[in-house]
Amino acid sequence: MDRRVLWAIALMMLIALAPTFLMKPPKKAGGRTGGKADSTRVTAPVPAAGPGVAVRPSPPPPSTGQGLELVPAETLTVSSPLYTYSISSRGGAIVQASPRSYRSLYPPEKDQPVRLIPDGASINQLGLIVGNDTLHLSDWDFTPSARSLSVVGRDSLALTATRGGVSVQLVYGFRPDDYEIELSGRATGLGPVGGTLLIGMGHGMRQTEADTNANLFDYGVVTKTDESKLVKFTTLDPGEVRTLNGPFDWTAVKSKYFVTALLAVDSGAAKISGATVRARTGPGKVHQADVAFGVPVDATGTFHYRIYAGPMEYPRLRAIGHDFYDINPYGWPGFRTIIRPIAVGARWLLVWMHQHLSLASGAVLVVFGVLIRILLWPLNQRGMRASLKMQAIQPEMQRLQEQYKNEPQKMQQEVMQLYRREGVNPFSGCWPMLLPWPVLLALFFVLANTIELRGQAFLWLPDLSLKDPHFVLPVLMGLSMFGLNKIGMSGMPPNPQTKMMLYFLPIMMTVMFLNFASGLNLYYFVQNLASIPQQWMLARERKKAKTAPVVGTKKK
Repeated sequence: MDRRVLWAIALMMLIALAPTFLMKPPKKAGGRTGGKADSTRVTAPVPAAGPGVAVRPSPPPPSTGQGLELVPAETLTVSSPLYTYSISSRGGAIVQASPRSYRSLYPPEKDQPVRLIPDGASINQLGLIVGNDTLHLSDWDFTPSARSLSVVGRDSLALTATRGGVSVQLVYGFRPDDYEIELSGRATGLGPVGGTLLIGMGHGMRQTEADTNANLFDYGVVTKTDESKLVKFTTLDPGEVRTLNGPFDWTAVKSKYFVTALLAVDSGAAKISGATVRARTGPGKVHQADVAFGVPVDATGTFHYRIYAGPMEYPRLRAIGHDFYDINPYGWPGFRTIIRPIAVGARWLLVWMHQHLSLASGAVLVVFGVLIRILLWPLNQRGMRASLKMQAIQPEMQRLQEQYKNEPQKMQQEVMQLYRREGVNPFSGCWPMLLPWPVLLALFFVLANTIELRGQAFLWLPDLSLKDPHFVLPVLMGLSMFGLNKIGMSGMPPNPQTKMMLYFLPIMMTVMFLNFASGLNLYYFVQNLASIPQQWMLARERKKAKTAPVVGTKKK
């Protein structure tokens, strides 16, 4: 194998994979505010209060038995074969969301049904801002239309509450086969001036994964205007308050595989006007942040939006539209245009083979690796033969370089004539051998972000989306790369640089792949094994080429 090809592969891997370790999302200037701030206050435009506004701040829950008496809170259960949601009668917020098809991989809760909302937290916790007054609904007692709801068609759950002349009605709408929840509501008694609806989305996601650090690293808030933007909690300083100005089509709080989102994508629905993200304090990096969104409310007091609380299944996210699938990105910014189509296709094929051919996910990766090698065989064959031609003309090129070393322009002309005379394209040997790399990069993101591959075991590997706990596959991958290159270099003239790359490249790749998904190592290992027959054929052709006529004897 031409050493320039080896250097090209090494440099491509360094350039393509270095952002995983080096890139850190920049903090936006002006995104911090000093001191303590109201965690529910959104810096969205708030209409000025007019005469007759009857809103006053909610009194705190009494602790002495005097004043307002609170009735015991109830937990209302909504369930279908797809999910179970829990809604509290106090505050009317969703206090738990459980996709029934998924089990927790977090060791203390392993194999229990996944729960997305941390204990003591809630999503869709509402408040109202009118003028300078803020009305929090977290301690309001709502009267529900039902204590439990088994969803078989389009069903709804209504909650109503009244306090101090202000009435609020919430209607949750459910479908049995969808994680989307429709929320419509109305607040009366606010006066003739509109305001802003505050929507609290908790302080993050519940831990659900075996690799807790990787999951915590993905915690963050995503917002969508013309493009989606992610603010990871780990990029915040303890106590920092970051403001995000809309309008947004949707906003979301995410972990590695699950998401709770607010969608303002229906016709006539008011856009999300802004958001605040307040990092909680504690030792180490920030992994929790109180998140609140704002939605304008007109003088009628009505509001409407959708909530998504469930897994990041690509087909579901894409079906919602408005680039909602961008919550689960395939590729880094700038690379996504190239990588995403390959990643989406690879994901579809892997899931289809697993579901329709009844193959284990690891077996699917093996078949996929062999299939990719077969499809690329003709191009690789052409590239390898081009490399043989380049090697064959090396003596003549060296002679021309020596002869015209003091005449660079003349030397370039003679070399180009040599290429034309011998039918050699100096670049044809490189690009066919680089074609597998976009697939490899796409699989990097597919295995790291595709929930259908979450928790899929194979042989000794407990989860193909996580690193090999015993580091067996990275070592096998490195050894297979060494063997592949050793066979490919068979019959080549001795070259110190080539010999160095023979050892350096496998070692470098092994170190880089130690903490990558074991499924990615499995795929690359299979690719190397499937490439050995082609490299062996190349070595045989190289030996035969030694008896071919000397280069430069073709008629001009």
